[in-house]
Amino acid sequence: MSKVFKIGITENNNKKVQDVNSIELVANKGIVGDRYFKDFSDPLSQLTLIESENIDYYNSKYNSNIDYLDFRRNIITKGINLNDLVDKKILIGNAEIEVIDLCRPCRLLQDKLKKDNIIKEFLRRGGIRCRILRSGSVRVGDLIR
Repeated sequence: MSKVFKIGITENNNKKVQDVNSIELVANKGIVGDRYFKDFSDPLSQLTLIESENIDYYNSKYNSNIDYLDFRRNIITKGINLNDLVDKKILIGNAEIEVIDLCRPCRLLQDKLKKDNIIKEFLRRGGIRCRILRSGSVRVGDLIR
């Protein structure tokens, strides 16, 4: 069963991502209270997801303990292969989402985590970027369909 495992947002780009229990998604704008929430937000910035299993794999492989939210994605999932969802529509909570692209890691994230292999290790494990089609609420534990 695919579900929302953790949720994180931050009001500013360079601030720590805060662990929250729920978020409000607004179609074509983003997440209320998040750094990319605008009148019309670039679809690449509206919502990001990453698999908890990919972070667990990295932490196990490199004997690390990087927190899920340190990867700066909005939703951490459990039990779903996100890469298979590109170009598909999904429901999370009562919001409808369109998966538009893979979310590739950047040098900024690699430098922030102080690990020189993040780009290499997360090239195809960095999550997905989504456009919000229908506004709705998302809570930790919600199913992803």
